[in-house]
Amino acid sequence: MRILRAAEYRSMPWKNGGGVTTEIAISPDGAGLDDFDWRVSMARVECSGPFSSFAGVDRTLAVLAGQGIVLDVAGHSPTELTGASAPFSFSADVPTGAALIAGPITDLNVMTQRGRMIHVVERLVISAPTDVQPVADTTLILSLGGGITVTGDESVRIGPLDALLLGQGAPKLRLEPAEDATLFVVRIHRVAGND
Repeated sequence: MRILRAAEYRSMPWKNGGGVTTEIAISPDGAGLDDFDWRVSMARVECSGPFSSFAGVDRTLAVLAGQGIVLDVAGHSPTELTGASAPFSFSADVPTGAALIAGPITDLNVMTQRGRMIHVVERLVISAPTDVQPVADTTLILSLGGGITVTGDESVRIGPLDALLLGQGAPKLRLEPAEDATLFVVRIHRVAGND
């Protein structure tokens, strides 16, 4: 289990130069925007406009803070995302525009290389101890708000926007929130034949 502290995340310009993204984790370590297997990041979206294009990448977006955003993904009806919405998955290599609903937002982005990796993002609101079994090749748990004590082989406390990164075979974790807490659980699997 690796603990990823929000204060240590790396910030960089968007691929299209339109804003700043904060990288939570990437694989392989040190990969760039054109050669990652998977990437989990947050972005502050200050104004409406186009999304960066990533060839051969599948993407899931969720709103972490702010009123929300309307995504216009080519070939689909516009989709409104708010902090209460389920994470939304789409192809990162089709033209996509975004319109802010009422002011800036912060979003969560999960991206995987199509054909090599697949991912699922789940939003959980917990108010009592909850068990998470990391069955994926990689599991990342992002704490959105409220302190959480995590108990597995060891006991650690994570704060807002801290994350846990777990490999396959990691022990079951018990998550104990100090108050109601929102978590995002990202499960990433390697596609069979791409070992």
